[in-house]
Amino acid sequence: MQNTLYLASGSPRRWQLLQELGLNLIKVSAEIDETPFADEPAQRYVLRMAQQKNQRALQVLGKTPEFPLLTADTTVALQQQIIGKPESEQDAAAILKRLSGSTHQVLTAVCVHWQGQTHSVLQTSEVTFSQLTDEQIWAYIATGEPMDKAGAFAIQGFGSLFVRHISGSFSGIMGLPIYETGELLINKCGLTNPLLAAQHAR
Repeated sequence: MQNTLYLASGSPRRWQLLQELGLNLIKVSAEIDETPFADEPAQRYVLRMAQQKNQRALQVLGKTPEFPLLTADTTVALQQQIIGKPESEQDAAAILKRLSGSTHQVLTAVCVHWQGQTHSVLQTSEVTFSQLTDEQIWAYIATGEPMDKAGAFAIQGFGSLFVRHISGSFSGIMGLPIYETGELLINKCGLTNPLLAAQHAR
């Protein structure tokens, strides 16, 4: 029964989402340079990141993977501009002010490698924020939650208080679109997890 994955991600949200499906996870390191190229579109950037993480994790393993290898990357884009993780509290405040009262995109790319083949999928959601006051922004920053998140917010945490509307995948906004990931794992990697198999039965 194929129910084990190599997961090259430090994101607690991705680990949580996959473990809740009953998958066995083996951690692999995949440190890469995540600097966007000049004028790189968000869609191309996030796919490149997920694929380069996968390539790096394969190098770290140093052998043909015994199990499927999964990597992912999430970024936020507003008016075609990539918004990464804040570098400081002041940067987080500036990001949140930009997102205030606007609709932005959250893009998550997932990449799997299995039996010599690599497959990727991109999921894009839209998130609309309410108008935020400076007091709200700094109270949120004081929780520490924005500091390691693309777009300086976490929809599964206190950041949900600012979200008026979403269109797309809630789990994708968290960092791993479960439906699309399930399609890859079932159709490309032959996983036999019953929860995923039931969802993607043909």
